[in-house]
Amino acid sequence: MSETVESVWDYPRPPIVVPSSEHVVIELDGVVIVDTERSLRVLETSHPPVYYVPADAIAPGVLRPVAGTTWCEFKGAASYVDVVGVDGRVVPRAAWHYPEPAAGFEALVGHVAFYPGRMDRCSVDGETVTAQPGDFYGGWITSKVTGPFKGTPGTDRW
Repeated sequence: MSETVESVWDYPRPPIVVPSSEHVVIELDGVVIVDTERSLRVLETSHPPVYYVPADAIAPGVLRPVAGTTWCEFKGAASYVDVVGVDGRVVPRAAWHYPEPAAGFEALVGHVAFYPGRMDRCSVDGETVTAQPGDFYGGWITSKVTGPFKGTPGTDRW
C-alpha cells in the first residue's frame, strides 16, 4: 500500500491549522529536545508543512526568548526564541511562536515551531526532514509532500 503524497499546491490560502499524531523528534547537540505525537501542522499554498510542537514537549531550559517580532498577514505577530544546546551552544532565533495569534489560529497558543535547518536533526515518523529553501520560512519537507516550494530564489512573489 502506498502512502498519500500531498502537493503543497493543494494546501489552502489563507493557511489552516491541522492536528497531527505523527511522531515528531528534534535533536540538538546529540540530545533529543522534542519528542511528541501531539503537534500541529500549518498548511499553506506553496509551503511545506510547518510543525508546531506543544511547549510541554520541549526539554526544559532549551528556549530563551529574544527581542523582536515579525508579522504574518494571517497569524499575526511571531515572537522568536534562541535554542540552547546542552553544551551551551546558542542557535539564534531558531524557533518561533505566536503568543497572541490572529483569529482562526488560536490553536497555536502554547506551541513552538523550529527551523529544521538550524537543528541537528528533525524527523517525522522516523524520516529526516529537509528544510524549506531560504532562511525565512520554516517548512518541513518529507517524502509525503511535493512542491515546488516557496523559498528558492525567484519565488518571493508567489
